[in-house]
Amino acid sequence: MNKSFFEDITYKDQDFTKVRLEKAEYENCIFEDCNFADAYVDNINFTACHFSHCNLSNANITHSVFNEVSFSYCKLTGLHFEHCNPILLSLSFDHCSLILASFYQLQLKNIEFTECKLIEVDFTEANLSNAQFGGCDLNKAIFEKTNLEQADLTTAINYKFDPEQNRLRKAKFSKDGVVGLLGKYDIVVV
Repeated sequence: MNKSFFEDITYKDQDFTKVRLEKAEYENCIFEDCNFADAYVDNINFTACHFSHCNLSNANITHSVFNEVSFSYCKLTGLHFEHCNPILLSLSFDHCSLILASFYQLQLKNIEFTECKLIEVDFTEANLSNAQFGGCDLNKAIFEKTNLEQADLTTAINYKFDPEQNRLRKAKFSKDGVVGLLGKYDIVVV
């Protein structure tokens, strides 16, 4: 069965918790001020779409495709990106709240997070090489066996992780931020 195809459509002020978004292919669509909290957004293809001021907290995104999808000023609490289709996965986030979200084992080269709250986000075994974390709060974010080579964390705050458990070659950190890499040594930096 072929999926429906929607292109160049703007969805504004829609509540997809009451009326489910059709399982279809969406290309170059805009979702503005929409509510997807706890909704089923599974098995949907999004290509070159933009989500602005939307709530996708705890939405089911299993097997959905996110290809060149951007999120701005969105609430994405508890979203499990590792359940979406990893093929063609390409995301960017601007001023978003991704508290307790998960990117476990995903290939996210060149991903951009700008001014985001990434509180307790799970980046375990993800490839974040060349990622940008401009002005992000990474309080209690989990980095274990994560590839952060050439990633830029110079303006990120509150990160703490073990440099021996992650790949950091040519990653960029601020002088103040380096303290977050020394936590396991229980030393005092003055």
